[in-house]
Formats: sequence, structure tokens, C-alpha cells
Amino acid sequence: MSTIRLPNTASLRPDFIWGVSTSSFQIEGATGEDGRGPSIWDIYCQSGTIKNHDTGDVACDHYHRYREDVALMKDLGVQAYRFSIAWPRILPQGRGAANEAGLSFYDRLIDELLAAGIEPWMCLYHWDLPQALEERGGWQNREMATWFADYAALVATRFGDRVKQFATLNEPSIFSLFSRSLGKRDRSSEDKLHRMIHHVNLAHGTAVDVVRANVAGASIGCIHNRQPCRPSSDGEADRAAAARLDIYWNSAFPDPQCRGAYPAQMREAIEPHLEPGDLSRICRPVDWFGLNHYSPVYVKADADSMLGYDFGDKPAGVPLTPIDWPIDPKAFSDTLRSVHERYSLPIYVLENGYGNSDQPDVTGAVIDTGRIEFLRDYVDAMNAAASRGVDVRGYFVWSLLDNFEWDSGYSIRFGLTYVDYASLRRTPKSSFAWYAGLIKAGRP
Repeated sequence: MSTIRLPNTASLRPDFIWGVSTSSFQIEGATGEDGRGPSIWDIYCQSGTIKNHDTGDVACDHYHRYREDVALMKDLGVQAYRFSIAWPRILPQGRGAANEAGLSFYDRLIDELLAAGIEPWMCLYHWDLPQALEERGGWQNREMATWFADYAALVATRFGDRVKQFATLNEPSIFSLFSRSLGKRDRSSEDKLHRMIHHVNLAHGTAVDVVRANVAGASIGCIHNRQPCRPSSDGEADRAAAARLDIYWNSAFPDPQCRGAYPAQMREAIEPHLEPGDLSRICRPVDWFGLNHYSPVYVKADADSMLGYDFGDKPAGVPLTPIDWPIDPKAFSDTLRSVHERYSLPIYVLENGYGNSDQPDVTGAVIDTGRIEFLRDYVDAMNAAASRGVDVRGYFVWSLLDNFEWDSGYSIRFGLTYVDYASLRRTPKSSFAWYAGLIKAGRP
């Protein structure tokens, strides 16, 4: 195990949960097997615009190697595993007839987790929309709320005897702001963006009710990506752009879901898509707030772009990860505190991690000291927030495995476990042993 000190966890709850997270498209592979239908990301990968022309066709081959991956989690000592269901794997057309082979895969995975003493945390949607629904308008179509509710009902009735922790959506602000569905992201797409935001929120609310009705003892939340949006300069235009992006990135989903109203700055734009009773359908009781956090973003004005912003230069001297994301543990602590104060819900950190281009050394070991230092400092910051009364109850590292990182393909690695994509061999990194030590030390 690494000699880097363990973080301070003295202020965390005795029942604090340590876990890891993944998502279906990023690890499963087997995209054409056992009746799975295509997702929007399968189609997007075919365009050749992913770095190195990578695809999710094989990914980490978790579909066939899930037992090996659960064994890794058991060795790690995590109490919980957050994963997502591939909607097109169990409903190839997004609606209609279910695919028994796909459902059976998740039965096997859940049973394997429970046998290992690991609690399954299931996310209904982590971006892999069935292509068949995209062709019906996708999130631009208000019917998506109904289709999502039907999908949620299938998942809840099939797995709710063993799964009690459910997330409706992962990072709706990210898959709306940067969606494949929006095409060119210029000002002409703003109405599409607002329509999509509202339909996603409706889908969340309907799914909460469906899961609650079908799963005794269900514990439900939504997973929000929240990053401070900071201006790249002191100029008035950059400050205004950062403030505008902050509303869409950090408030457009949790505010209506948890407080029953859209942020004031966007209500006029949402109004054309709002029908009587919609806000009540969206604002349904949830049990926790899922938080994904990595770093602040720096924003400059761009009058020609959708929402009038672009990403700007980071201030000189800001520490960066190897993929140029700012390292700012205080921003993490501040974000935890702001979520606690605004939404008054228990918080589970469901993604936090460090991207690199890790490679084995001559001995075959993967020594990722930078990742360990990052995790140490961010857990310290979480503990500091807890010491000031923030109700944070769990922390899940992104990710168990190196995996398909969206537009970056396989060029970026976030895993505690190194995956050799040619052989699919898994090699725990030094951060794996360090995190295992943290979990062991943090248990009462």
C-alpha cells in the first residue's frame, strides 16, 4: 500500500458508505449481443469523431467479466457499487417488448454483488438513450416522460426485491448542455435546450413516483454534476457569462426537482413548455442528493454561442490534473456546503476522481501517486465540510475501472484498476490499495 497518508475522516458518520461508480456504456461492451438495441452513443461512435475512432463495442467487456469485476470490488472492500442500467439492453426499442436476456444480465450482476456483501446502487439513465427513441424526438418529445416511467416500472418490478437504492438520472445538466441531440450548439438551439431540460425534469418526477410505488423501502435520488462556474477575467461580460452558465449547469435540475421552481433567470424561457401541474409532477419527495464533483470551470463570454459562454483560460498557477482540470479541494468543500444549505437533503458523493494517462512501469505495476494525493485532499475537504455540519453520508470514487471516456475514448484513465484494452486484463493500481486501506481504516 502507498505510504501517502490517509485523509482525516474523524467527522464522517459511523455508517458512512464507501463505494465506487461506473456506467453501462462505458464498461459493458457487448453492444450487439443478446438482443441489445443501439443507443445514441453507438450511433455517435460510428461517426468517427471520438478520439482515435474509439467505440464502446467492447469497452471493458464487463458484460462477460462482471464476476471478475465484483471480485475486485470485494478485494477493495467497498460497501456499495453504483452502476447504471443500459436502457437499450432491456428495452431494445426503448419501449414495448422487454429483452429477457438483458434483464437476466442485471439479475446475475445484482446477485453477484449481494453474495459479495456489496449493496447495489442502480442508476436508471447514464446517457445511453435507445436510438429508437431518439428517432421519435428523444428528449425533445414530451412523451419521453411516459416512456421513461414505463422503463422505470420495468426496472423497479424486476429488481426491486433486491435493489433499494435508485437514482433516476446521472448528470442531467451535462447531457442537456452537451447533448448529441442538440446538434450545433448555437443560439438557434436554445429553445430545444429548454424543452429538453423540462422534459428531463418531468421524466425524473414520474420515475420517482413509479419506483416508490413498486419498491418497498426504496431510497431514491437524482445525481447532479455541480462545479463552480468562475469568470476567466474580471470583465463584466465574463462575469455575466459565468453567472448564466452557473444557472444552467448547477440549478436547472435540482431547483425544480427539490424546490419546486425553476431559477428565476430561466423561467421565461421554460414557460412555453410548461403545462398545468408540471412543477408538482417534477418536485416529488426524494431521499438524498447525489453529487458528482471534479473541479471548477472557468468561463468567458462568447456572444455567438448558445447561452453566450465558452470555456476560458484558467488563472496562472492553478494546480491541474494531467487532463487540465483544476485541483481545488476547497471548491469541493464549498460545493458540499452550498448543496446542504440549499436543498436540506443527505448528500452522497457519487463521482469524484482523477483523470490521467496511466501506464504500467517495467515491473507491470501502475503507480498513480497523483491520483492518491488528489483523493486524499478531496476526502480531507469532505471531512472538513462534515465537521461544519454538512450531512454527507457516502463517497464513491470514479471509477472502479479505466473505461470509455466519451469523446476522449480510451485516451483518459480514471480507474483505480488499470485495463489493458488489448487483453482486457485488469491490474489494480497503487490507488486501489490506498483506497482499500482508507476504507478499512474508516470502518468502526
